[in-house]
Amino acid sequence: QVQLVESGGGLVQPGGSLRLSCAASALILSRYAMSWHRQASGKERELVATITSDDSSVNYADSVKGRFTISRDNAKNTVYLQMNSLKPEDTAVYYCNAVRLGGLFNYWGKGTLVTVSS
Repeated sequence: QVQLVESGGGLVQPGGSLRLSCAASALILSRYAMSWHRQASGKERELVATITSDDSSVNYADSVKGRFTISRDNAKNTVYLQMNSLKPEDTAVYYCNAVRLGGLFNYWGKGTLVTVSS
């Protein structure tokens, strides 16, 4: 059974850092374009960062550019989101997404909560 499991969320003070992980089961992540999305309470889900299957291109939402970094470790079949200089407005549930073949294969994790507060 295909599973994406996010971890690494928690409570952090403004200005702090967290690293989120997305580990896959029954799925070879190196074959997939990966992305991180987030959804704050009462708001729509938004795209945060993407990385192509061959790691040739990464993109970020303007709101996180320069602070967040998406990466993958194929040996560990895991994708990461390093988040630095966190702000209260980064508070949300963060989800990872794996897509292949134009969306023919499309998988989501269940999310991990990030709370940025003093």
